[in-house]
Amino acid sequence: MPDIIPFDDRDGFIWWNGALIPWRDARPHVLSHGLHYASAVFEGERVYGGKVFRLSAHSERLIQSGRLLGFEIPYTPAEIDAATKLVVQANGCADAYVRPIAWRGSEMMGVAAAKTKINLAIATWDWPSYFTPEAKMKGIRMQLADWRRPSPDTAPTKSKATGLYMICTMSKHKAEDEGFDDALMLDWRGQVAEATGANVFFAREGKLYTPPADCFLDGITRRTVMGLARERQIDVVERAILPSELAEFEECFLTGTAAEVTPVSEIADWRFTPGRMSLALMEDFARATRA
Repeated sequence: MPDIIPFDDRDGFIWWNGALIPWRDARPHVLSHGLHYASAVFEGERVYGGKVFRLSAHSERLIQSGRLLGFEIPYTPAEIDAATKLVVQANGCADAYVRPIAWRGSEMMGVAAAKTKINLAIATWDWPSYFTPEAKMKGIRMQLADWRRPSPDTAPTKSKATGLYMICTMSKHKAEDEGFDDALMLDWRGQVAEATGANVFFAREGKLYTPPADCFLDGITRRTVMGLARERQIDVVERAILPSELAEFEECFLTGTAAEVTPVSEIADWRFTPGRMSLALMEDFARATRA
């Protein structure tokens, strides 16, 4: 196994509260509120050929995520767009990943921390495919997660908030420990929701099915792929999907900034064949990111 390069010990620059600083100097205090109480929101973005895909949509969602957690990021979407382009250029990134994150600082410690400073940092680095090319072409293997996505009246599910990913990390670790690539999460009702970091689609008889994003993030890649499917005259059906229905579907794939479009070959006892629709939308998405 290759040596792991820690993310706190790399060369390059990070945009930090309005300026580029050396990578290793980007260190928040250990008593930052965001670390202790998960008062932080983030985005995941991809650079293709030096250009960030759907950058403004990500910047706007970042600001909205902060508002859902009760704080205002002190930059406009246009300013965040400009900062992102600056850090991508400074690090010489042609094909890479971008991580903006905003969090409450260390001015107050306790559940209530309305007077904390809101910080914003943006980093970018080279990152290969979330799943190996071989796994993507034959379809990844998934199990069912033990944890479920919460109800919208118990958590700010429309926010890309750090705290909402704790059960995703736990579920993905368990899946990998047991020889799988990822896990499918149900929601609090027992309906199909999403993977640990990506949205899920199913195909049957020429139609595409996906659960409505009513308790998980409505992914930007998800919406892009739905648009690409409609351009191909494919009917896209958003409706509740029960686990008992999975045996009826022919294809399955995930969508997300990291996953892009990734076919699935199995979920627990259900089997799927990466077929015409999955592969066509994978190719369409690849072209869209380079347009």
